[in-house]
Amino acid sequence: MRILVVCGAGASSTFVAQRINGAARARELPWVAIATNGVSLHDEVEAGDLILVGPHFAGHLDEIRDLAAPHGAGVVLLDTDAFSDIDGSRALARIEVAIEDGTVRPDHH
Repeated sequence: MRILVVCGAGASSTFVAQRINGAARARELPWVAIATNGVSLHDEVEAGDLILVGPHFAGHLDEIRDLAAPHGAGVVLLDTDAFSDIDGSRALARIEVAIEDGTVRPDHH
């Protein structure tokens, strides 16, 4: 599954993506997280199965959902403590909930 982590400038999403990748590798999950920013997301959205939105970017959630819908990508708002999730476990748990509730299909691409 390809996961796009989006925030305003892409800096904080880089840390979240790295932590998700580490946690996914530790659990042998075939998931890859890539950081992006609000502007680049328009060009990258079709590459994602799931878009994780940084909590400080919540004001753009509806716009991101509209952008993702034609590509079949799920959109999930990260919890406010996403950037303090040192090992990526809470973000991984949030992704698993999105799979369970049908927000995202891990075999989309």
